[in-house]
Amino acid sequence: MTSPTALEYGQYYHIYNRGNNGENLFFEERNYPYFLKLYAHHILPIADTYAYCLLCNHFHALVRIKNQEEQAVQPKVPSQQFGNLFNAYAKAINKAYDRTGSLFENPFGRVPITSESHLVHLVTYIHQNPQKHGFVTDFRTWPHSSYHAVLSHQPTHLERDEVLAWFQGLTAFEEAHRHMVSDAQIAPLVPEDFD
Repeated sequence: MTSPTALEYGQYYHIYNRGNNGENLFFEERNYPYFLKLYAHHILPIADTYAYCLLCNHFHALVRIKNQEEQAVQPKVPSQQFGNLFNAYAKAINKAYDRTGSLFENPFGRVPITSESHLVHLVTYIHQNPQKHGFVTDFRTWPHSSYHAVLSHQPTHLERDEVLAWFQGLTAFEEAHRHMVSDAQIAPLVPEDFD
């Protein structure tokens, strides 16, 4: 994992983490919505979310840390909020599965995203991750990512309109996802030791 740097207000980040010692983070189906419930509680007040994917042993998210004035309540330290999410989830998993110790690697990964083309490549990479790692043969069948929320008209916490604007619309979003993101396109956004 990379050395941690402070999360800056107003900055886009690729946030990622995996199970300690390669261990699974999600042991059964009910764990995925529970993690997202905790994510909504701890992260939505301090960050906008543009894409995510939860896999058995790791996860990815594309977020923008809200400026202090955008936060509805007393501004919080963004990295502490991610720590609170991981701790709350780990405590629940430890209790439910009679385990002890760390669940997540520490520190969690974060890569600042500085160009719109990187945003587009990262959204596609995040959605294609289940196929890349062999969990499914077609990432569109993976139920634990934001891909279907972008395609849907249902209410979502995802910043769907902004994501579609980056792709110049739904048709271009779907077309971009038909082509796997190349290693060259994603290299600056995902450290080698994680991918």
